[in-house]
Amino acid sequence: MLSTGYKKLTGFLLVLAATLAGGCASPPEMPATSQAATAVAGPDSPLYVIGPGDTLNVFVWGDSELSTQVVVRPDGMITTPLVEDLPASGKTPTDLARTLEAKLSKFVKSPKVTVSVTEFVGRYTEQVRVVGQASQPQSINYRDGMTLLDVIIAVGGLTEFAAGNKATVVRKINGKTTQYRVRLDDLIRDGDISANVKMMPGDVLIIPETWF
Repeated sequence: MLSTGYKKLTGFLLVLAATLAGGCASPPEMPATSQAATAVAGPDSPLYVIGPGDTLNVFVWGDSELSTQVVVRPDGMITTPLVEDLPASGKTPTDLARTLEAKLSKFVKSPKVTVSVTEFVGRYTEQVRVVGQASQPQSINYRDGMTLLDVIIAVGGLTEFAAGNKATVVRKINGKTTQYRVRLDDLIRDGDISANVKMMPGDVLIIPETWF
């Protein structure tokens, strides 16, 4: 079930889309990506940046007492056995693992640490938000090389009432908000790879309903 806050956000974004579209018959089509991504980086990728609310699994090789699972606090800090108030937000999992090794080396000989993100939240500026006629409307953490197809797979596809070729992406560039048309039906139902555009962090994908 969608939260009240998310429902309000959805309504606001749909109104925003209508407002942006008011000055022209149809938004311009988003330029096609020159090369579709062949792989999508996960939250444990060196490209992923830890944020408040993320759940981290800290594994210290050969020492179960030092291994733990922690949630990054709103202030961006974590506390693990023997290490208190360590900044985690803004670091990659690999960077944090190296920092923990340095801290633990005061107590343990040559510690080997692995940090993985088991649940991730991320900041809105690092997310792609999907509203409207998606099977599972939600916010998705942006991953390097993410394409429109990656986003649609993440939200479980479209509903039967989706007007896929009337979908739009709202994007802020240099402080200016611009709306682009994307062709979801062409991409998903017809396999038109030219419709697989590249997404950017902060994008909002709005999928309207078909009116019969």
